[in-house]
Amino acid sequence: MAATPRGTSPVPPDVRPRLTVLSGPSGVGKSTVVAHMRKEHPEVWLSVSATTRKPRPGEKHGVHYFFVTDDEMDKLIANGELLEWAEFAGNRYGTPRAAVQERLEKGEPVLLEIDLQGARLVRESMPEAQLVFLAPPSWEELVRRLTGRGTEPPEVIERRLRAAKIELAAEPEFDTTLVNTSVEDVARELLALVDVV
Repeated sequence: MAATPRGTSPVPPDVRPRLTVLSGPSGVGKSTVVAHMRKEHPEVWLSVSATTRKPRPGEKHGVHYFFVTDDEMDKLIANGELLEWAEFAGNRYGTPRAAVQERLEKGEPVLLEIDLQGARLVRESMPEAQLVFLAPPSWEELVRRLTGRGTEPPEVIERRLRAAKIELAAEPEFDTTLVNTSVEDVARELLALVDVV
């Protein structure tokens, strides 16, 4: 019988960290919270999505995204290799299942930062996942954040606000809600939920 390489033996399921999914409305600060937490705790593995969109300047394959063709994305979907996937602005995005499962089996905490549709799909395919909803301190504050950029035409802002109302209404579907009053506080609370030892 072949010896198991050191450090790769699977962690028993009862002590294995759960997959943690962070979701919430656009403009609530998900990326900011995750970036802050990972700066302090780089051991939290943030899943890298596959996408059919072209890389932007400075983006690296396998670091920011796995850049795939439409045909490759079709195969990933058909073979059940994605935990979830969605289409946004004419491109498709998805979370590769194997990488997530591999990290969890090694006992590493895994975090996904995805939209509401993705969170619902993860709940279907991995019911044991922990779903965390990031909420704004108030509706007025979310409106301020979404309109404060001043870079988007009124119809785009209106569309974002309509979507945000739908996303906020989904909060009861989540296991836990964190209110984003302070990036540092929320990052600390999220870290405790991810259960990093």
